[in-house]
Amino acid sequence: MADPAANPDFCVMFGKGLFPWWLMFLWGILTLIIGVMFLRTPVLTTVILITLMGAFWLVGGLFSLGSLVVDRTNMGLKIFLAVINILAGSLILLHPFFSTLFILGFFVIFIGFFACFIGCCHLYTAFKNKDTGNGVLGLISLIFGILLLVYPLLTVELLPFIAGGFCIVFGILAIFSSFMAKTVQDVAKA
Repeated sequence: MADPAANPDFCVMFGKGLFPWWLMFLWGILTLIIGVMFLRTPVLTTVILITLMGAFWLVGGLFSLGSLVVDRTNMGLKIFLAVINILAGSLILLHPFFSTLFILGFFVIFIGFFACFIGCCHLYTAFKNKDTGNGVLGLISLIFGILLLVYPLLTVELLPFIAGGFCIVFGILAIFSSFMAKTVQDVAKA
């Protein structure tokens, strides 16, 4: 296995203590646990995470309003954002299951339209510059976007499993990287 201390970029990021190895280790463990939860109980985990997001928005909106006591700059924008956060957070907390379906559905449709837009941009660039690589990327992105828009409910059902898989992979990578960071930090201390 290659020595992590031989990689200068890795040494700069981890050798100077920007990210303590134990913090990355905890992040990896937490991500791994969330990934397993997504795969074992996808609906419950998704609803819990969306509910936590709603609580975060509600508290964030209340703090935004509270910040007006200290700082009144951009008062109109702060009030607008606070009201939006409070309304969205309250709706999610009052109706967590329906909010989860709505948010995931909106997310899938947004990604579908965005993928179609990016695909069209790549295809335009491909035809304009006679670039096959951009054409292939554009075609793949366009097909992906159309599939998301045609089958949004199937995508919403698969999203927790995809997120779980990504969480498990990234959790394992973070744990592995934490041990590499510990090695680099130990070398830097010596």
